[in-house]
Amino acid sequence: MKKIIHCFILIAVAGRCQKTMAQQIDVEGLKDVFKARPLKFSGGVAANAAWYAGNGNYGRAPFTWFLQGNVNASIFGKINLPFSFNLTNAGNGYSYPTAPNRLSLHPTWRWVSGHLGDVAMSFSPYTLNGHQFTGAGVDLTPDGPWKISAMAGRLRKAVNYDSTNNNVLPMYRRIGYGATIGYEKKGYRLSIAAFSAKDERNSLTTPPDSLLIFPGQNLALHYEVALQPVKGLEVTAGYATSMITRDVRDTTTDHNKDLTKIVMKGNGSTAVYHAIKGTLNYNFRKSTIGLGYERIDPGYQTFGAYYFNNDLENITVNLAQSFLRDKASVSANVGVQRDNLDYSKSGTTRRFVGAVNMNYAPTERLQTSLNYSSFQTFMNIRPQFEYINQLPFQQLDTLNFTQLSQNASLNVNVLTTKADKQLHSLNMNLSFQDASDDQGGTVAKGNGSQFYNLSGSYGIQWLKQGMNLTAAYNVSYNTIARNDFITMGPTLGFMARLFKKKLSSGLTASYNFSRQENSLVNSVVSIRWNASYTVFKKHRLNLNLVNQYRETQSKNSTDLTGTMGYSYSF
Repeated sequence: MKKIIHCFILIAVAGRCQKTMAQQIDVEGLKDVFKARPLKFSGGVAANAAWYAGNGNYGRAPFTWFLQGNVNASIFGKINLPFSFNLTNAGNGYSYPTAPNRLSLHPTWRWVSGHLGDVAMSFSPYTLNGHQFTGAGVDLTPDGPWKISAMAGRLRKAVNYDSTNNNVLPMYRRIGYGATIGYEKKGYRLSIAAFSAKDERNSLTTPPDSLLIFPGQNLALHYEVALQPVKGLEVTAGYATSMITRDVRDTTTDHNKDLTKIVMKGNGSTAVYHAIKGTLNYNFRKSTIGLGYERIDPGYQTFGAYYFNNDLENITVNLAQSFLRDKASVSANVGVQRDNLDYSKSGTTRRFVGAVNMNYAPTERLQTSLNYSSFQTFMNIRPQFEYINQLPFQQLDTLNFTQLSQNASLNVNVLTTKADKQLHSLNMNLSFQDASDDQGGTVAKGNGSQFYNLSGSYGIQWLKQGMNLTAAYNVSYNTIARNDFITMGPTLGFMARLFKKKLSSGLTASYNFSRQENSLVNSVVSIRWNASYTVFKKHRLNLNLVNQYRETQSKNSTDLTGTMGYSYSF
C-alpha cells in the first residue's frame, strides 16, 4: 500500500508538470527513491549590513542592509521546491517554485537500464549525441560481448510562426529513433550506430517556407572498429555518413548513389555527407605515442546533436615519457587543422596547436613543472575586388594573415622545513604570454602584446596552533600595442583559527604601484581584516573591514568599507 501511495504522488507531480516551466527531475532508481524521506525541509536566513566612508566617489551608498532567506522542500530527495526572499533598503524581491515540466525515470534491473520521460542518450559523436527527447530508451549490458542501446521519442515540439515575437523561430514537430550495437572480444571491438529523425510536415498550420524553414529528414550511420594486434598497440577506425533531406515535400528525383536510395527514400533536396576518424596509440615500457586523423565534410550535421563542427581536417600527434624512476615526465601534443576542404570558400584557415609539459620531482620536498603551448592561425584570403578588377591573364594575389599566440609557465615549490609542529614552504612562479598578428611575414608595430608575471611567496604553518603566515611579492610587466606597463608590490598575511576552530580570523596588508613609461600611474595600500565565529554549529557571525588608500596622477582617495552579518542554516 505504501508503494502505491508513493507511485500515486509521482504520477500526480508528473501530471502537474505538463503545463508549467521549471526544473527538470531525474529519478535514477525507484527503490532508492522510495527509501528516502517523503518530505524534507532545508534552508537558512542571513542578515548583513555594510557601511562605506571615503572620497573615492564610487557612487556607493554610505549604509546598506540586506535580509535574505530561503527554504527548500525536497520530495523523496529528487524533487526540489525552493522558496526565497530578499529585502534591502533599496527594494525587495521574492521567488517561489513552479512545478517541474520535465520528469525522467531510470529504472534498472540487473543488466537492463531503462530511460523514460525527458531523457538524453548518446550513441556516437556523428549520430545521436546528447540530444534530449521525450520518449523511452534502453541500455542492455549483459555479461558477454554484446552491448545494445535503443531509443525512440519526440526530439522537439512544433512551434507555430508568431509575427509578434521574432526571437522565437517556428519549427516542425520532430520524431526520432535509433539503436547502437557493440561487440567486444579480447583483441578487437566492433560497433554500429544508426539514428533516424523526420519532421512531421502537417504539424504546423502555416508552413514557414518564406523563412527557409522546411520539414526535413535525416539518417546517420556510424561504423567503428578497434583492434589490438600486439600488446600495447591499439588502432581504431570509424566511418560515418549522414543523409539529409532538406524538404521532404520535394518531388524531384534523387540523384545520389543507389546506396542512398536503399537505406532512405530521398528526393532532389537530399545530400550525403561523410566523416572519418582514426587513431593509433602505442604503449611500451614507460612511453606512449599516439596519432590521430579526422575529416568531416563541409555541411555534415545530424539531427541528433544540437551543434556540430564540420568542414575540418585534423591531424594530431601526442607523446608521453617518464624517466628517472618516475621522478620526471614529459608529454607533448601537436595538432594541425584546416578548413575549406571543397575549396568553395573565398578564404582558407589553417591552425597549428602545440603543447609541452615537463614535471620533475626529485624529492618529496621539491616539485617543479614547466609548460609551454603555441597556437597559430593562418588565413589565406582572396579579396573580392581581385576578381572584380582582374585583367585578362592576370595572376590573382592573396592576403596572408597569421595570428600567433604562445604561453609558457615555470613553477617551483620547495618544502624547506617539515616537522610535527611547523611547515615552511617556498613557491616561485614565472609565466609568459605573447600574442601578435603576422601579415606578409612581418609583425607591424602595435600589433603585438606580451605579458610577464613573476611571483614568489614564503609561508609558515603552525600545525597545532592552527595559524599560518605568508609573505609574497608579485611583479607584472606587459606591453599592449605601443604602451608598456609594470605593476609590483608585496603582500603580508596572517590567519589563525582559535577556540577549537570556532573562530577564524585573518589580517592582510598589501602595497602595489603601477608605472607607464617611467611615470607613476597609481599606487594602492590595502589593509583587510576578517573574522567569523560559529555558534552551535548552525549560527555564524562575521565581520570584515577593508581600508584602502589610492594615489593616482589626478587625485588621492581613502576608502573604508565594513560589513557585518549573521546567518542561520537548518
